[in-house]
Amino acid sequence: MIPVSRPRITNDDVEAVADILRQGFVSGDAPIVAEFERDFAKAVNRSHGIAVANGSVALDLALHALDLNEHDEVVIPSFTIASCLFAVLRTKARPVFADVDPSTWNLTVENLQNVVTPRTRALLAVHVYGLPIDMDPILRFCADRGITIIEDAAESHTVTYNGRVCGSFGLASTFSFYANKAITCGEGGMIVTDDDRFAARLRSLRNLSFLPAPGPRFVHEEIGWNFRLSALQAALGKSQLLRMNDVTAEKRRIGLAYHQFLSNNSSLAMQPASTAYSNNMYWVVGIVLPEECDARTVAAALRERGVDTRPFFYPLHQQPVLAKYSLDVQPSLPVSERLGRSGLYLPSFVGITDDEIAHCATSLLDVLAKI
Repeated sequence: MIPVSRPRITNDDVEAVADILRQGFVSGDAPIVAEFERDFAKAVNRSHGIAVANGSVALDLALHALDLNEHDEVVIPSFTIASCLFAVLRTKARPVFADVDPSTWNLTVENLQNVVTPRTRALLAVHVYGLPIDMDPILRFCADRGITIIEDAAESHTVTYNGRVCGSFGLASTFSFYANKAITCGEGGMIVTDDDRFAARLRSLRNLSFLPAPGPRFVHEEIGWNFRLSALQAALGKSQLLRMNDVTAEKRRIGLAYHQFLSNNSSLAMQPASTAYSNNMYWVVGIVLPEECDARTVAAALRERGVDTRPFFYPLHQQPVLAKYSLDVQPSLPVSERLGRSGLYLPSFVGITDDEIAHCATSLLDVLAKI
């Protein structure tokens, strides 16, 4: 079976982790964690990096630190990972869902305009599958209305927008280092920001809200969490960061190879390889099937040919968990619903061979031809 994803772990990665084990300083307080934070923040042109246990809690902390209240609204694209929804639901604020563009699968300023109200306090700006949002119009729109932007760049490591790296927009940006990301710590995440006070608050929250030195130890003025990243994870992340640009370039090469096989098939939709403002990194290679195709049937047929797949995100505005909250009935968001119904992504891990790419692509075309 050709898997959808597989982490690339090198001998250098193994040695970096082994070195920390030999040192015996493996907790989240180890110097290697601060080194990883500094190196990663520098890579995305930010002043501060706050390493955390995973990308989901990075979103949780960033939104919690905004001190949202029950009258506030947070806009999130419906087509994204459920972590974004859960992070809003764990605050006092109300999630408001925006549809996405049918070509890029990303939020646009037009989508945003359709759902913003006087109560909109924040926006989760999520770059989907390695292709950035068109940020400039959204930055202007939010600045004019005092809307805080939290950028989710978990799927867009090293990708640039008009020459600026993803992770450098808004008050703060979040990253994931899950096993299928461009760089991985197995688990792990990072919040980056240029705001000194916001960074200090986040550092406190992720570490049980201890008071900063020279304050008394074990005295707490607010609830905090143990969301620290371990030294072992930081060592792996710091090692992987050294080749992050190479990984991004290889992911793009893989995506373009799939494009050569599939883009001429008019029944399939794919994200564009490039836009006027960015190149697609292809964190994953996604395809949208014809409406008449059942995505589960196609996935099963591909598995019989040794090709693993994953479905696209299920629309957030249709998540059953919303029934537990006193929220208004959500309107139809047709693009997000179509993507969630008919989208699959294909194997695109670093190390996949050209022959494996060809097998995956031709197997898909063969399955579609027989439906």
